[in-house]
Amino acid sequence: MTGMLASSKAGHDKDMIYVIIKEETEYVYLVDGKSRTIDKPKKKNKKHIQIIKKYPGPDVSARIRAGHADDIEIRKTIKQYQVSRKQEVSNVKS
Repeated sequence: MTGMLASSKAGHDKDMIYVIIKEETEYVYLVDGKSRTIDKPKKKNKKHIQIIKKYPGPDVSARIRAGHADDIEIRKTIKQYQVSRKQEVSNVKS
């Protein structure tokens, strides 16, 4: 799961998009590059997140797993996903 995007399903941050930077038995650690930086990740129960399987690309995932990603790269990855998601929704409506 480390390096994948996830959407929060519960809590005050419901529907927020994060990147998983660490995984434990029942919990994952999430970052968004803004309020939740790599230095201060959010600990969240696995059952309260939804994995987004097709993002990010393999190169970004590998950098995150290796611990070489920074907050700027995290923000950029989340923004790219949000833009592509909006395009998919607008294409469906057309």
